Amino acid sequence: MSLAATTNSYPLLNLFWTMFEFFLWVAWIWILIMVFIDIFRSHDLSGWAKALWLIFVLVIPLIGVLVYLIARGGEMQDRAARQAQQQDAEARRYIQQAAAESPASSADQLAKLADLRDRGVITAEEFDREKAKVLA
Repeated sequence: MSLAATTNSYPLLNLFWTMFEFFLWVAWIWILIMVFIDIFRSHDLSGWAKALWLIFVLVIPLIGVLVYLIARGGEMQDRAARQAQQQDAEARRYIQQAAAESPASSADQLAKLADLRDRGVITAEEFDREKAKVLA
């Protein structure tokens, strides 16, 4: 049988089946990684308990993952949500700190200078000199 004949004899149903199998493998790997992350993220497990769960999931993967998800699945979601909230709070705190420490924009500085000039605090020459500094 030639190579050209074998490449054209792959039915559509086999293509869908291959795509489905690939999807299942990706989902399986994703679940394994999430379980491993959760095992090490858990502060309520001792070191020995983490080691036992890890060995159980590595030695008997399908049963280990199913038992872990049944036994600790709800807590797994709670820990993930708590960590997401903590990361969000840290990001917001950093953004607020960075915004407070950043210098005023050129437009803000020009608006303040124009306000000072309009109130008569600075002269037109001083305004032009400071404006040149801001725009430089």
